[in-house]
Amino acid sequence: QAQVVESGGGLVQEGGSLRLSCTTSKIIFNPMAWYRHAPGKQRELVARIRTNSDTNYAEFVKGRFTVSRDNAKRTMFLQMNSLKPEDSGLYSCNVEGKVFGWPPQTDYWGQGTQVTVFP
Repeated sequence: QAQVVESGGGLVQEGGSLRLSCTTSKIIFNPMAWYRHAPGKQRELVARIRTNSDTNYAEFVKGRFTVSRDNAKRTMFLQMNSLKPEDSGLYSCNVEGKVFGWPPQTDYWGQGTQVTVFP
């Protein structure tokens, strides 16, 4: 059974920091990504990381957010600094591609963790 679980969200003041985690139920080597979904907006890619730790970021988080992963711990992280109110939203973890032993899907999603940044 596929399990992708996010944690670390919360309420933080503008300028503050949060660290999100995404843990999977088995060691995987797929590319992974963080997306966010704010009310009234479409879901958007925040950051993506490949197995070799190559990364890419949305322009609106460059210089403020850092994505990393620890494959042995089955966890991807998102360090978010200098948070702004417009960073608020539901942050979800995406595992790209199929995973052996999980249901045959093109990708997998967690339930998300809420981030709220207040002025």
